[in-house]
Amino acid sequence: MITSEARHDPAEPSALSGTDVLVVGAGTSGAAAADALAARGARVLVVDAADGPVQRAAAEWLRRSGIEVRLGGLPAEAGSASLVVTSPGVPPTTPLLRAAGAAGVPVWGEVELAWHWRGLSRWLAITGTNGKTTTTEMLGAMLLSGGRRATTAGNIGTPIVTAVGARPPYDVLAVELSSFQLHYTSTVAPHAAAILNVAPDHLDWHGGAEPYAEAKARIWAAPQTVAVGNADDPASLALLARAPGRQVTFGLDPDGDPRPDLTVVGGYLVDRAFSGGRLIAVADLGAAGHSPGRNSGPRAAGGSGGAGGSPGPGLGGRAGTSGFAAGPAPAVGADLGPHNISNALAAAALARADGVDPAAIGAALAMFRPGAHRNVTVGRIAGVRYVDDSKATNPHAAAASLCAYPSVVWVAGGLNKGLEFDDLVVRARSGLRAVVLMGRCADEIAAALARHAPDVPVERAGSMDDAVEAATKLAAPGDTVLLAPAAASMDMFRDYAERGDLFAAAVRVRGG
Repeated sequence: MITSEARHDPAEPSALSGTDVLVVGAGTSGAAAADALAARGARVLVVDAADGPVQRAAAEWLRRSGIEVRLGGLPAEAGSASLVVTSPGVPPTTPLLRAAGAAGVPVWGEVELAWHWRGLSRWLAITGTNGKTTTTEMLGAMLLSGGRRATTAGNIGTPIVTAVGARPPYDVLAVELSSFQLHYTSTVAPHAAAILNVAPDHLDWHGGAEPYAEAKARIWAAPQTVAVGNADDPASLALLARAPGRQVTFGLDPDGDPRPDLTVVGGYLVDRAFSGGRLIAVADLGAAGHSPGRNSGPRAAGGSGGAGGSPGPGLGGRAGTSGFAAGPAPAVGADLGPHNISNALAAAALARADGVDPAAIGAALAMFRPGAHRNVTVGRIAGVRYVDDSKATNPHAAAASLCAYPSVVWVAGGLNKGLEFDDLVVRARSGLRAVVLMGRCADEIAAALARHAPDVPVERAGSMDDAVEAATKLAAPGDTVLLAPAAASMDMFRDYAERGDLFAAAVRVRGG
């Protein structure tokens, strides 16, 4: 049990030996932090307001290592702890955290703790409202392709304290950081970092849009950090203008204002910031091994760009699909959507900032596959494509997904996070053939459609199977039935993964 003793300086890992540390939250990051702290000799107490099966399982695991765990409530104060390490989901308004701060006890997140233990490992960090995980996965593949000892960590799954403790140590980490995690940082200074986009999200936790954006901006706080911003996202650009380090931009329009450093020219992803030149043809993104008639890797510089329709400025279209096996085919090239091409540019900027060879970047992008429930084609029926983007849990993400397809039957709705749908409908209305709504916020989306797209047919569904049935009847050959809910899933489903799985299952039983 933690007892009253003189507090010690927690800034150096060696100072933690014999020091009392309070860990708030027994989830993935909290449990990992507690285990790592105990391994370094700290006396650790873990507390969690919840007392469910997840917390009890974590408590059982931690207690085997001699770590004290208390569930079902939080103490009013930090007691004798000289450091509080909080899980990212715990709001800063929590009385315990406020009391610790008032008492002069440092309140860190697991990310800040890991930064103090990083050794010689370089961090390449990614944040943004949407696209973080995909971009981090792309970056991790580029680093491995470039011969680095590297891994992905952070909000993507592996706790960063676990990654920095690997032996031998990693050369570089591709780190996904949420706004929650960044809020609890103070000295983290990545070698390079990207803010992909900023749109309203988690406003209840942060207390408004401005504190949310400020949390994102912490990723660029250090002057030694190469700041990579999105030339197509005004909010990202506004934050970039204040970054004290080198500023690099990426964007889809090669002649935009500002003129992006990494962009698409003549159907190729091009690096104009780090003298990398052509990286890969748009048509070859994700294409390796998918068609006998295509190259198995990226096209050599000087080859022809993609032909056909262009979904955005500078983007080459997809090459022909003859030779694909029957049934659902993974999206490749421009079919990945402008948002994924933008993600690829951001990841390439970070990789080039770390000196990864352009050929290695192209090879990694040729092998790219979207993660589960992230704009994945799950079936084709009678000329209609069915796409699962269940991970689009806010309007900003849904808008990016909807704008990737010319004619959409949109399956939407769920548990709203207090966000508005009007801008989303305005951006997407020209491509909407019909909409099928479900979930708690169906009325809110329907009201936005009535205001801004009154001629678009709208139907309601009480289950995912009903939604797919209705969408199938509304769709015509050439359409895309797109699950892009623009809302969270917990009103009807366990999580976004179950929602996407049920969508795919409903497509399959109809012959997709």
